[in-house]
Amino acid sequence: MGLLSLPVLAQKKEKQPPFTPAKARLEGYEQRLKLQQNSLVGNLPFRNVGPTVMSGRVVDVEVNPADPTQFYVAYASGGLWRTTNNGISFEPLFDREAVMTLGDVAVDWKTNTIWAGTGESNSSRSSYSGMGIYKSQDGGKTWQYKGLPESQHIGRIMLHPTDPNVAWVAAVGHLYSANPERGIYKTTDGGTTWKHVLKGADDNTGAVDLVIDPANPNTLYASMWHRQRRAWNFVESGSGSGIFKSTNGGETWQRVTGGSSGFPGGEGIGRIGLSIFPQNPNILYASVDNQDLRQEVKAAPATGKKLRKEQFRDFTKEDFLKLDDATLNTFLDENNFPRQYTARSVKELVRSEQIRPVALSDFLVDANSLMIETPVTGAQVYRSDNGGQIWKKTHEGYIDDLYYTYGYYFGVIRVSPLNPDHVYVLGVPLLKSEDAGKTWREISGDNVHSDHQDMWVSPHRAGHLVNGNDGGINITYDDGKTWFKANTPAVGQFYSVAVDMATPYQVYGGLQDNGVWGGPSSYQASSAWTENGRYPYQRLGGGDGMMVQVDFRDNNIVYTGSQYGAYFRLNKATGQRLSIQPKHQLGERPLRFNWESPILLSRHNQDVLYFGSNKFHRSLNKGENMEALSGDLTKGGRKGDVGYGTLTTIEESPKKFGLLYTGSDDGLIHVSRDGGYSWTKISDKLPQDMWISGLAASAEQEGTVYATLNGYRWDDFTPYLYVSQDYGKTWKRLGTDLPKEPLNVVKEDPKNPNILYVGSDNGLYVSLDKGKTFQALGGDGLPAVAVHDLAIHPRENDLVVGTHGRSIYIGNVAHLQQLTPEVQKKGVHAFPFNAPQYSERWGQKFGAWSEAFAPAVTIPFYVNAAGTTTVRVKTEKGQVLKELRDQSERGLNYVSYDFTLDAAHAAAYEQALNEGRKAGEPVKVTPAANAQLYLKPGKYVVEVEANGAKVTQDFTLKAPERRGRE
Repeated sequence: MGLLSLPVLAQKKEKQPPFTPAKARLEGYEQRLKLQQNSLVGNLPFRNVGPTVMSGRVVDVEVNPADPTQFYVAYASGGLWRTTNNGISFEPLFDREAVMTLGDVAVDWKTNTIWAGTGESNSSRSSYSGMGIYKSQDGGKTWQYKGLPESQHIGRIMLHPTDPNVAWVAAVGHLYSANPERGIYKTTDGGTTWKHVLKGADDNTGAVDLVIDPANPNTLYASMWHRQRRAWNFVESGSGSGIFKSTNGGETWQRVTGGSSGFPGGEGIGRIGLSIFPQNPNILYASVDNQDLRQEVKAAPATGKKLRKEQFRDFTKEDFLKLDDATLNTFLDENNFPRQYTARSVKELVRSEQIRPVALSDFLVDANSLMIETPVTGAQVYRSDNGGQIWKKTHEGYIDDLYYTYGYYFGVIRVSPLNPDHVYVLGVPLLKSEDAGKTWREISGDNVHSDHQDMWVSPHRAGHLVNGNDGGINITYDDGKTWFKANTPAVGQFYSVAVDMATPYQVYGGLQDNGVWGGPSSYQASSAWTENGRYPYQRLGGGDGMMVQVDFRDNNIVYTGSQYGAYFRLNKATGQRLSIQPKHQLGERPLRFNWESPILLSRHNQDVLYFGSNKFHRSLNKGENMEALSGDLTKGGRKGDVGYGTLTTIEESPKKFGLLYTGSDDGLIHVSRDGGYSWTKISDKLPQDMWISGLAASAEQEGTVYATLNGYRWDDFTPYLYVSQDYGKTWKRLGTDLPKEPLNVVKEDPKNPNILYVGSDNGLYVSLDKGKTFQALGGDGLPAVAVHDLAIHPRENDLVVGTHGRSIYIGNVAHLQQLTPEVQKKGVHAFPFNAPQYSERWGQKFGAWSEAFAPAVTIPFYVNAAGTTTVRVKTEKGQVLKELRDQSERGLNYVSYDFTLDAAHAAAYEQALNEGRKAGEPVKVTPAANAQLYLKPGKYVVEVEANGAKVTQDFTLKAPERRGRE
C-alpha cells in the first residue's frame, strides 16, 4: 500500500456545451403538444397512488388576507394548488403549460388575477428551470404566457398595489450557465412587454428577492445574487451580490449595501432575503448567507481529549504512536471506520510506514464533507431603520445550525406586519425573534418538516402563520406552539421507484428530503387513515431517499438508503438493518459517491448485489461483504464541493448473468461481459460530458442496450437517446422527434421489445417501433411533471411512474403491449377484459343514506381512425341488451359499462333466461333500488363496430358460489 493523502482531482478545462435557447424549448413544447394530439395511447388511464402525507418542497404561499382559509401553494416541481377550506383539500391549477415548476406566485385578490413565475429560485440538484411568466385572470382556469423565457428561475413577483398593469419580476437566471437576462424586469401593460430595469454586475448575477413600500410603490428594494453552479461545484456568493433601492418605480437603482452602509460586501455575500415592515416602511430586515470563513480556531491538543480528524494532518509518526489507544479507538468508532481498523492495527500501519497519520483524516474527506464542514459565517440578520441607508447586525456572534454551509437553499425572512420587533428566519429550523433579532428561538413542531422555504404572517391575527417547507404545508394560530399539517395533494418528489412481487404488490421509492417509503399499489387517497390510525405507506429510511431494490423471493429484504451512498439492507419482518456501503482502505483515495448512488440486485441470482461509487462493487452474500471489482470507471473527478466523477447507473442484461453496464455523471459508459472483472469503455462516440441517466439492456437481443444522456447540468435540454446492438461498439441516435426535454430514464417493455418508455423533465413518452418515433403517454391523468424513474411490474403489466413532483402513478400497459403492427392496421380491434363476479347487491343501498352500489367495467378497444364507435352488449345467442356510442379517437379507447340493460330489451331478455328451465322459480328481470336493470349470471358478447368493421369479445358473469347442502 503506497503513501496516499488527498486525491489529486482531474482539472481538465473542457469547453462547456452550449445551453438550449428558450426559442428551441418553446418549440419543444409545441412538439410535446403534437405528440399528445397524435398519440395512439393518450387515453390509456393512469391513476395516482400517492403518497401524500410527506408531500414535497414548497416554494411559495399566497394567502388571502381577507379570508385566510383561501390560499395558493406553489410547489417546486408539483405545480400550483388552491385551497378554499384552510388546507383540508386542494385543487391543481397549473398542470398543462410548457413547464409546471414554479419559483414565485403573486395574487391580486381584488381581481382574482394570478401571476406565476416559473422555475424555482433554489439552486438545488432538482431545481427545474422555468419558461418565464404566466398570468391568469380567472383564478387559474386559463393561463396566458407573458414572456421572459430566458429568466429560467424566478425569485419574486411584486404587483403594484393600485395599478393592475404594473408588476416587477426578480429573475435569477440560468442555473448551470451564464446569461445576461437576469435582474429586475418591469411591465406597465400587464405583461405584454417588459423592460430590463436592473442588470447584474455580470452574467452570473441575478435578482432573487424584491419588496415594495406599500405606501409608496415607487420605492422598491431588490437583492442581487451572484451564483455559479456546475455539476461538480457551486459558487454561491460573489461581489455582485447586494441590496439595491429604487425610488422611481424601478426605473433606476442604487446599491445600499457594502462600503459604509454597515451591511457587508465582497466575495462572501450570498443569497439575501428581504422583508419590509408595512406600518413603517423605513424599517427593513435582510437575511444574508455569508460565505466568508469564520475566524480560524486553533485546534486543542489531542492528548487525553477527543480527537478531531483535522489533527491528523499535523501529527508526526512519533506523535501518532504516542496516542492513547482508547482515545484512538473512540475516534475510529465515532467516525464509522471499518471494524478491521483498531488502534493497534492502525499504529502498526503507521509504524511500518504503509500509511502516514494524515490518512485517517483523508479517509473521511470527500466533496460532501467539504461542503458540509467548511466553517463559513453562515446566516446573518441585518436591520435598517432609515430605508436602507444604514444597516446594523441585529445579533452578536453566529446564528448556528440554521443555514450550515448551504444557505443557497434558503433565504426567506419575515417581519410581522403587527410588530416590527417580531422577526422570523427560515432555514433548516424555523426561528423567531421577539427582540428585533437579538435573540432567537425555534418554533418548529414535532409534526413540522425541516428545511423551511416560505411563510405567510397574518396582518390581522398575531401568531397565525402558514409555513411551506420541504415536507409541505403547516399552519399555526399560536406562533408555533402547535401546528397542523395540511398535506393532501400527492406532490412527492421521487428520485426512484421500485416494486416487489407481493399481492397486491408494493411500490417503493426514495423522495427528496423525505426518506424512503413503501406502500400498496392498490392505494387510493382517503382521509380514513386518520380514523384507523395507520397510513398505507410506511417510511423505511430517512434523509434524502434514494434507490430501492427488493428481493422477490420473500419481498421482505429491501436494499435502500440515503444520499451519497449511505445504503443499508433492511428486513421488513424483523426490522434488522445492515450497512452495505462500500469502504475504501486506509491510505487509498476516498471513494466518490453520487447523490443518488446506484444499486442493483441481480435477478439471475438475488444473493448478488451490485453497488456503484466511482468504482463497481459486488457482493455475493446480500451485501454482507462488498468487493471492488473495477478501477475508476469515471474521468477521475473534478475539484469542487459537490460529489462528482461518480457512477449514476448500473444495468445487468436480463438475458445473461454477468453482462453488465455502468454509466457515470461525467459521460462514461462501460461494459463488462465477465461479471465485472474486466471493463471496456464504450462511450467515446457519444456526446461527451453528459450525465448518463439511464441504461436498459434488452431482454430480446443480448447485445442490445439503450442509453439516455442528460444535459440538464449544462442547461442543455436535448433529448439524448441512443441504442447499441453490438454491446456498445457502435451507437445509433433514437427519438429524434422527442421535444427539447432532458431524459431521465429509459425502459424496454418486457413483453413487447418494440416498445420503449422514456421519462423526461416534462413527461412520459412511448415508442412502438424501438425508438424510431415517439408519442405522449399519460393523457389527462398524468400532468407535465418530471418523470425520474420507471418500473414495469412483470406479473401485473403495470407501468409504475416515479415523478419528481406528483408522487407515483400507475398505468396498466397490457393493451399497449398488444399494439403490434398487425393490430395497428386493423379498422377496429377489441381487447379481452375481466368482468367482476355477479352480485345481487348491484343497484342496492347498504343504508338509507348511502349511494347505491353500482358495478363498472372498462371495455377496451382500438380504432385506426377517429369517429363514432358503437358498442353492443349481447347475449351468447346474439340478442342485443345494451348499445353504447363513443366518439372515439384514433388509437386506444375505453368505454365504461355498468352491466345494465335497456328496459326495451328486458322482456325478451327475461324470456331468453327462462327458456329451457325445467324446475325452480322463473328468473325475473326487475329494477334494483336505483331503478336500473342488471344482467344476470351467464355468458355474454361485446360487439365493437367502427370503420366499417365489427369485432367481438366474450365475457362471463359468474354467479356467487353457494354453500353446499348436506
